[in-house]
Amino acid sequence: MIDREQVHKVALLARLELTPEEEEQFTTQLGNILDYVQQLDELDVSNVAPTTRAIDVSNVTREDKLQPYSDREAILNSAPEQEGEFFKVPKIMNVE
Repeated sequence: MIDREQVHKVALLARLELTPEEEEQFTTQLGNILDYVQQLDELDVSNVAPTTRAIDVSNVTREDKLQPYSDREAILNSAPEQEGEFFKVPKIMNVE
């Protein structure tokens, strides 16, 4: 069980300014959370495979296929700046 002194210490480490009422409230709430976690710790999960999610989810994606874009001018015209047939972008490295 967590006590008010431990809540006060954690609040100081986290740089939180708690009122005495908040310390009492968080002591109760954190105690309830820790009691619940202790109940979960009593479960036998030796036959349960480790997972990252409670339900099985898979990403639905399409395969990337390289193909030319027919309207090159439309892409160039949508750029903020262009130089000839290229995009013009700000220099990000020194040449020195």
